[in-house]
Amino acid sequence: MTGRIPLVDYLVLGDEPHLAANECTSCGARFFDRRNACAACGATGFTRVPVSSTGEVRTFTIVAHAAPGIPVPFVAAVVDCDGTSVRANLVNVEPDADHVRVGMPVRLTTFPIGTDDEGTEAIGFGFEPIDGGAP
Repeated sequence: MTGRIPLVDYLVLGDEPHLAANECTSCGARFFDRRNACAACGATGFTRVPVSSTGEVRTFTIVAHAAPGIPVPFVAAVVDCDGTSVRANLVNVEPDADHVRVGMPVRLTTFPIGTDDEGTEAIGFGFEPIDGGAP
């Protein structure tokens, strides 16, 4: 293998993988994609900041139908990471309402999603339950 690359630009790999957001230097709004101006206040200054690797599920849905080749069911969620909302799939949990709940504590996890012909591995991310998930 020749290396590892993150699937998205805002996933930072290394000893402690984490997400990094673009934070508006004027109002503090955070965005994961590139911005020319802040959607909240219109300012144009941003700084890159780390996002907490732990959080709580704020909302979720169990996806039963997806594009061809995408295994279902899976859990799509919005996770509150100390005030930064992150859209991600929940992994390492049964995709049903007996195992997932709003308020469930979760942590960032990374995993390989494929390797190209040169041996470079693409790395994705999701969130997994802390302490076994829903009661």
